[in-house]
Amino acid sequence: MKSVLATAGRFLGLLVLCGLALQLYFLGRIALMAAIDPQSTTFQRAEAWRILTEQGELPWRQEWRAYEEMSDHLKRAVIASEDSGFLEHEGIEWEALEKAYERNLKAQEKADRYNERMAKLAERRPNRPVKMRLAKVVGGSTITQQLAKNLFLSGERNLLRKAEEFALTFMLEALLSKERILEIYLNNVEWGEGVFGAEAAAQHYFRLGADRLSAPQAARLAAMLPAPKQFEKRPNSGRLGARSARVLRDMRAVELP
Repeated sequence: MKSVLATAGRFLGLLVLCGLALQLYFLGRIALMAAIDPQSTTFQRAEAWRILTEQGELPWRQEWRAYEEMSDHLKRAVIASEDSGFLEHEGIEWEALEKAYERNLKAQEKADRYNERMAKLAERRPNRPVKMRLAKVVGGSTITQQLAKNLFLSGERNLLRKAEEFALTFMLEALLSKERILEIYLNNVEWGEGVFGAEAAAQHYFRLGADRLSAPQAARLAAMLPAPKQFEKRPNSGRLGARSARVLRDMRAVELP
């Protein structure tokens, strides 16, 4: 019995040491980002592999632009669209997370009720197919949280991954300035199929450099961020137009880091 407990204790201690080593690795990587531009993110590498395996080739657009080489309109638009409290919070907006959790819970309950009705309908009409509904999940993530996820984490959702996201977010906020966080985010965020970063997005959608974007163009790019691949396929959708107008209105009050 004692040997079993001793083995379990050593195994647990090894897990703790591995966890600490991983955090130190992340801490070192983030510290280097204060001076060195990250070449790619975990999300980008996963997307590159997916595109390559699905299409047999890798159409990829990305070009790093320094913070001062990007339109201030775009910076304001992205903050207005994704994280209006960017300058005030320390990485996490707890109130936004709480509201997102409540909305997701209601959406799941609504989807469950719908699917229950569809299941009963399928029992009465076995020869007629029915379509089940997935709950629409909304997030309350800040720009820093999104950057933490894209830089280091996989796309799976569980409590351990969320805890790691929080730890990475606090590291980013502690070691990097708000300006640097926004710079790295704008250079790596997805704006379409194989389109990453502000320069690639500006060239892809407007045939302009990221430094020449007007306020309406910047608002339109920022409005795409919740679902860039969907909006890339439907550039004239009413939803995108409405979001763009809202971002254009809100970005006037945004201060830049």
